[in-house]
Amino acid sequence: MRTGAIAAPVLLFGYGALRLIDGLDGHHDKGGLLWNTGHVLFFAAMALLGAMAVGVRRMLPFPDFGNRLLSNLATVAALASTAAFLWVIAGDLSPAFANAAPLPDALQIAGPAAFQLGMLTLLVQLVRARRLPAWSPVAVLFGFLMIAVNLDLIPLAAATLFAGLVPLAGLRAPARRAA
Repeated sequence: MRTGAIAAPVLLFGYGALRLIDGLDGHHDKGGLLWNTGHVLFFAAMALLGAMAVGVRRMLPFPDFGNRLLSNLATVAALASTAAFLWVIAGDLSPAFANAAPLPDALQIAGPAAFQLGMLTLLVQLVRARRLPAWSPVAVLFGFLMIAVNLDLIPLAAATLFAGLVPLAGLRAPARRAA
């Protein structure tokens, strides 16, 4: 999780920067070097964010059923959405894959929202457990909103996500109680 908290926003920044450079001429060259390199960085960032959701879930100390259920549902939402993101990115990198196995439009729309909701729920639970500062999920939410407003804001959003996720790099799993 420590690696993901730092590397995912850095990779996302790289994707956003390459996307901006690629679009300087007014269009994005699908299949070009900048497009492909950026999408590989985006793929790696999303894979790390998905793994990080599992790591965040492990940091939660709540022993009660309700909080465990909520954190498990949030983790499932984040992971399922990560899979949808990776599917779409793979399709962007390989038109043959996109044509052979298209992701339904509903999943392409719901995926980002479910990922954001799942990840934010996990981060808020860490705040409730007093393991994360309250500003951290706020910064992550702000980063997500910037991406939703305009994809050209991805580099700035990535820097904001970095600020919000970097406190996770210092977390250790809570001690487990003996049964």
